[in-house]
Amino acid sequence: MQPATTRATIYLEKSIHRALRIKAAETNRSMSEIVSDALREALREDEQDLAAFEERSHEKGISYEALLKKLKADGTL
Repeated sequence: MQPATTRATIYLEKSIHRALRIKAAETNRSMSEIVSDALREALREDEQDLAAFEERSHEKGISYEALLKKLKADGTL
């Protein structure tokens, strides 16, 4: 069973639209399918990023100034 779909209007740069049309034709897929897959992947990446932030939320932060001092002290700068 295919998920329910909703029609949406998006605006693309002409060159991006052309590339999407060509990719759709060459891969025998619809432009909607390609865009939906790309959005799903972007959302998965966001989910992974949020999980990584949560996993590291207990770590103590460091200010930019403190980081520069540390880099200078260890010879990196």
